[in-house]
Amino acid sequence: MNSDSDIQIAGDLLEVRHLLQPVRQHPATVAEFAGLARALAADRAEWAPLVRYDATSRWYHRLRTGPGYEVWLLSWVPGQGTGSHDHGPSSGVLTVLAGELTERSRSGSRSLVPGAQRIFAPGSVHEVVNDAIEPAVSLHIYYPGLTEMPMHTALCSPAAQEDVVPA
Repeated sequence: MNSDSDIQIAGDLLEVRHLLQPVRQHPATVAEFAGLARALAADRAEWAPLVRYDATSRWYHRLRTGPGYEVWLLSWVPGQGTGSHDHGPSSGVLTVLAGELTERSRSGSRSLVPGAQRIFAPGSVHEVVNDAIEPAVSLHIYYPGLTEMPMHTALCSPAAQEDVVPA
């Protein structure tokens, strides 16, 4: 008997295959989507060569798709922003890859630096702006894929029933 515990395990649990959860090919939970965003952010060789900067509008590129979701790469030159909006029926994960962005919501303003992640629910109203003096790059995952982006006149619009919550 082990003096540290009354429970002893004989053999390797990993050999009992029927007890293991199958590895999912595509994310299905908020944590898995956030993990996908972190993994893509860490793979600079995949996204960095695709980035373009456009002085007239935010540049975007669909990086990949999966069952029911889309991954977008966006670049922001200083002064570019989204305006106050929500993402319709889509939930999402925003991850800053380079530079600095400012997110404004009903709960205030946040500075987002590389590695920062924000998770938002359907109907969450926010605004994202590059208030810095350097360009920025961000990664956005939408589930289901983004089909609408209703604009709002103010962040405190009655349509804002949910708030952006930290990852």
